[in-house]
Amino acid sequence: MHRLTQLGLILLLWCSPLYAADVSHSQWHQLLQDYVQMAPNGQHSQVDYAAIQRNEVILDGYLARLAKVEKKVFDSWSDDSQLAFLINAYNAWTVKLILSRYPKLDSIKDIGFFWSSPWQKRFIPLLGETRSLDDIEHKLIRGTGRYGEPRIHFAVNCASIGCPALLNRAYKAETLETQLDAVTRNFLSDRQRNGVTKGVLRVSPIFKWYVQEFSKGWQGANSLREYLAMYAKALGLSDAEKAQLISGKLAIEYSDYNWALNDLGNK
Repeated sequence: MHRLTQLGLILLLWCSPLYAADVSHSQWHQLLQDYVQMAPNGQHSQVDYAAIQRNEVILDGYLARLAKVEKKVFDSWSDDSQLAFLINAYNAWTVKLILSRYPKLDSIKDIGFFWSSPWQKRFIPLLGETRSLDDIEHKLIRGTGRYGEPRIHFAVNCASIGCPALLNRAYKAETLETQLDAVTRNFLSDRQRNGVTKGVLRVSPIFKWYVQEFSKGWQGANSLREYLAMYAKALGLSDAEKAQLISGKLAIEYSDYNWALNDLGNK
């Protein structure tokens, strides 16, 4: 029997399914560090898609690693490892989708057709199936009921200015709680999208689209008002406004959503 050469062993490991306790997100992390510009307050970010496109082989290498993870291996991970994996996969594949048309688009919605949205496009080899972005978010993350985590709506990124910022670092199991807390508070502290104006609390339409998820008892919040009250400081609410919010006396309206591409240079 011939001995494997060092190169042959490397190729064997590269082509084999991943059986590790977790998968490295280092390639994705480095791309985010190099090409995502965060605002100093963390409230929004811009992506240098042109630069990522020039280094697309790195992104492709990362996505290939994700594709090698078998479902039975994924199922053996901790909840935090699974959720970090799925958030990173969603965000990385969203960038890949943008690059498929970049620079000839102004919005991710330009990729869709009148009978389907870009989020329904099945192009993602993940966990044994060819999936869409909707599959990752609504089936794997939200649909299982396993995670019960409403803050994922501030972590998954739709490549739009109106979306919560694409974080300039990969999500990791060991820091997931801190990261989710930070992106939630940063988003809610953005006064262009969330805050009191003329006696009305205006918040992102994300809270309208997913109101049931913010009302399912996470941290004891059984209504959208109770959920928002937990972040009164981030929203800039006074003690009196917080009390009015809880009692129903503070009106809630929804701000506009900007679908323009979160490309570097767009405002």
